[in-house]
Amino acid sequence: MTDSAGIPGGTEAAGGSSKPPRRRRRRLLRWIALGLALLVLCGAAVGWWLYRKLDGNITEDTSAAAELERYERERPTHAVGGSQNILLIGSDSRSGKENARYGQDRGTERSDTAILLHLPADRRSATAVSIPRDLMTPIPACLTADGRRTAERLAQFNWAYEWGGAACTIRTMEKLTGIRIDHHMVVDFTGFKKMVDAVGGVEVCLKQPMNDSEAKLKLRAGRQTLHGEEALGFVRARYSLGNGSDTERMERQQQFLGSLVKKVQSTGVLLNPGRLYPLLDAATSSVTTDPGLASLRGLYELVRSIRDIPAEQVKFLTVPRRPYVADRNRDELVQPEAAQLFEQLRTDKPLTVTPPSPAAAETAQVPEGARAAEDEAPQPSEGTGSTPAPVPTFTGTTAGTADCR
Repeated sequence: MTDSAGIPGGTEAAGGSSKPPRRRRRRLLRWIALGLALLVLCGAAVGWWLYRKLDGNITEDTSAAAELERYERERPTHAVGGSQNILLIGSDSRSGKENARYGQDRGTERSDTAILLHLPADRRSATAVSIPRDLMTPIPACLTADGRRTAERLAQFNWAYEWGGAACTIRTMEKLTGIRIDHHMVVDFTGFKKMVDAVGGVEVCLKQPMNDSEAKLKLRAGRQTLHGEEALGFVRARYSLGNGSDTERMERQQQFLGSLVKKVQSTGVLLNPGRLYPLLDAATSSVTTDPGLASLRGLYELVRSIRDIPAEQVKFLTVPRRPYVADRNRDELVQPEAAQLFEQLRTDKPLTVTPPSPAAAETAQVPEGARAAEDEAPQPSEGTGSTPAPVPTFTGTTAGTADCR
């Protein structure tokens, strides 16, 4: 038998390879498949390690869960339709090496910031309501860290956290608003700084220089990006800007959070694994949550449900309040506006926020609250002849209008 060149035995007789090209290709494909399998296994192992690390970072607040279970019968019913209410607590704890720099650790802590975050069932908006720390409100009997129980009394809202931690604060909030708190998160000073640094800082703009010795902060006027320590000082400062009121501080906190939301959305942090991991690492290692959120899956599901909300639909406002009649250094609710706000959130109905009018901003005694939409004449419903109730309007801002200030 000869090949095309007339050489007996074909390629083998001519000193060629003893293995046909097809066999060599099969062996090459097997090595490629093995290499890809190893890469997949290595990637899965790394992914599992990262997942376990982030999942293990989160501190679960089991004591609060047990205390709330004890008082389940007195708590408001769960919201229907899939809406959620999350209580965000900024703790002024001085425990730990990092937090000790802000003052002496006396074994107690108060809620430096309290924000009720409402997520409607359709997840097309989000409403964050700031609760003044000095708001006078009934605080129920609460279990203290040393096992005692306090007496029910009227006191400042932030004393609830000092007396009974997150559970006492949640019960106080639920009695105040009639709204069921589905989840809660507690962030201390160090945790806040870590999360700000993880997104590369947040931009603010000051109309005047700022020098606050208590907040350990000195800033120039104008546009600037604040990182961990400076950002913390900015949201905590009270006496060095404006009239020194807690109301102005809450407004700065809302503006800062609005800028933070815009920063995260505009830079694609939530959709970029390389940028998302540092934020998740900072967040999970800095928060204490209820059991329902105390897992990476729980936090991811929460983030995924709100990441596509337009910035202009992320609303910030302060509960309608005014100086407390018995002590003007404290606050009390403005009624019926406060009750109307709580009703809208409790029943998952819409509300609108608008910036304060210049006249109201210049008048310190004008209470913050809702205004009837008198200039918006309700239109009759088609085919019924009835007029729908106007959407209530409250003083506030949105992440979409949280301009540098």
